[in-house]
Amino acid sequence: MGMTKAPNLVNYLAHIFTAGDSDLWLYKMSLKELLEKHFGPIDYISSLLDFQRFTNYYNEEMGKNIRIESRLVSFKYLSSPGFLPDAKLITNEIENNFSVDGKRKVNIDIGYLHHTQFVLASTKHWGNRIYIGKGIYAEITLMYNFGQWEPLKYTYANFKDPEYLNELDAIRDIYLKKRKNYIS
Repeated sequence: MGMTKAPNLVNYLAHIFTAGDSDLWLYKMSLKELLEKHFGPIDYISSLLDFQRFTNYYNEEMGKNIRIESRLVSFKYLSSPGFLPDAKLITNEIENNFSVDGKRKVNIDIGYLHHTQFVLASTKHWGNRIYIGKGIYAEITLMYNFGQWEPLKYTYANFKDPEYLNELDAIRDIYLKKRKNYIS
């Protein structure tokens, strides 16, 4: 019989994409302030990532003929993976706060990074997602094996892209330093 133990703490991060200028949303529209209120200080903001080239799924909601920009944002404090359902509910509420006429202008995909995986939260069931409570599902989006991120069959195209994977590598390096300090 195995003995139960507390899970490793993880690094929460968000993939944020916006209708238009992501810096406008982060800094002038108080998105950064709201995120830090709920998740603690941000310790990393990725370079600007082109999200538009992977899908036009969000154009109807966010606006046609706009550039959809994204960034990966990492939070400083390590937390329990068990916080993921609450984290998703918080980000859904933040998205609602920025909606106009019921249409989102900001999308926040919340998840966490562990040294072995990158996990995203969703409100939608699918065969590759596990129900984790409060109407939320968890999806292992990437696994880290033999020194690199490995996409899975169902991994979204943007998270297979080298530019995104490089940013996740940077966040993973930060996480490993934080984890080492926490364990020591």
